[in-house]
Amino acid sequence: MQFKLSQASLNDYSGQAIIVPLTSKGDQTAVSQAVDKNLNGFIGQLLNNKDFKAKAGDSQLIPMANGPRLILMGLGELPVTPGDFIKAVNGAAKTLKASAASDALVDLAGIEVQGHDQDWALRQLAQAFQNSLYHFDECKSKSEDNKPDTVQTLNVVAGNDKQSQLDFGQAVGKGMAYTKKLGDLPPNVATPAYLADEADKLATLSDKLTTHILDEDKMEELGMGSFLSVSKGSIEPGKMICMEYMGGKKGDAPHVLVGKGITFDTGGISLKPGAGMDEMKYDMCGAASVLGTVLTMIQLDLPINFVGVVAAAENMPSGHASKPGDIVTAMNGTTIEILNTDAEGRLVLCDALTYTIDTYKPASIVDIATLTGACLMALGGVNSGLFTQDEDLAAELLAASETSRDAAWRLPLQDEYQELLDSNFADIANIGGRLAGATTAACFLSRFTKGQKWAHLDIAGTAWNSGGKNKGATGRPVPLLVNYLAAKV
Repeated sequence: MQFKLSQASLNDYSGQAIIVPLTSKGDQTAVSQAVDKNLNGFIGQLLNNKDFKAKAGDSQLIPMANGPRLILMGLGELPVTPGDFIKAVNGAAKTLKASAASDALVDLAGIEVQGHDQDWALRQLAQAFQNSLYHFDECKSKSEDNKPDTVQTLNVVAGNDKQSQLDFGQAVGKGMAYTKKLGDLPPNVATPAYLADEADKLATLSDKLTTHILDEDKMEELGMGSFLSVSKGSIEPGKMICMEYMGGKKGDAPHVLVGKGITFDTGGISLKPGAGMDEMKYDMCGAASVLGTVLTMIQLDLPINFVGVVAAAENMPSGHASKPGDIVTAMNGTTIEILNTDAEGRLVLCDALTYTIDTYKPASIVDIATLTGACLMALGGVNSGLFTQDEDLAAELLAASETSRDAAWRLPLQDEYQELLDSNFADIANIGGRLAGATTAACFLSRFTKGQKWAHLDIAGTAWNSGGKNKGATGRPVPLLVNYLAAKV
């Protein structure tokens, strides 16, 4: 889809669809009033008759005998809240996609969103419409339902200096779509090797990006016994994938994102229940979000030094798999008692974090992982869990969360929780028991990031939707991560 600035009037537009923003209380903007006047009060009659209630997210296609189709976009009540605005543009985007229109015109003049300017609104608009184009048909045979999307152009009435805002939103939408595709691919396709190949492909898109892949032999040489204790149970070899985007000043320390990339998680010897296990292909969504962020950064061409690291492995039961009670040695020399092989994400991440710190001397590190069911139970599918003891980094990530509307909530990481990880036989156990599971997982990772500007995002509840017709990856937290990095420019 192309996003083009336009100075056209909705009443003079000769394209195929116009998007008309409406409010539920009848306090129409100048844009909707002008369209309504041109249609002899047709829109006002729809509202008065309650044929369209204009609640936030409501959207309706109205075919017209003469002229372009109308797509009504419900904003809810004025003043428009950020949440209602996002619902509105998402609803209109879905309706446009479902129509036969190849182009549309939208004018947001007069729409004020609480706490945000027009630049923010344009970014969210482009992100929503770009993201709406995503559909997964990679593994379906061709059918009538798999026809390509017809929407090609969204014309936006805004100032001539606003194209960069549309470009930003579109880049985030593309990064989300790429993240969703990687998550939705079946685990027999999206293996660690596949993710490594995708990273290599990204490197061909920009001369600022270089990719390095560590294989298991190299990880063995480096002493990554924790990572290898997970990958050794599978015939698919593990990969440590490093993507170095150097767009800033030479010598400036990079900001680093580290993604958990368990491309399928059976639980290992601590086998998961069979029901719903197919969704464990999404256990690599942290890695997918890092790859999606890299794609977005390439498109935005931001002047920043940034590294994306992916710890990719399968967690499988086999004669080679780790057993509960095994003790392994991490890259930094810490010995770990594996009490549960289904707590494998932290085992690959701890070596990835050590390698990242030793190799890149980063300005900051944020790891992203579908790490714990405990975080899902605590926060559901609304907020990602944020853990850090660095107040400045917490503020930066929460500000990015607010700006992007990619919600995160800070959870506790006090030192008092560390004793739950005590082991009788090793330096540390890989689980802390039934209590405070999301926090003890973060405590485990904190052992490997001492003295660093580090934060952990647990996205177990936000990375995908379970079951039903909406089942699939969400593309989160790409918006949060991109806004976090963009704020550092």
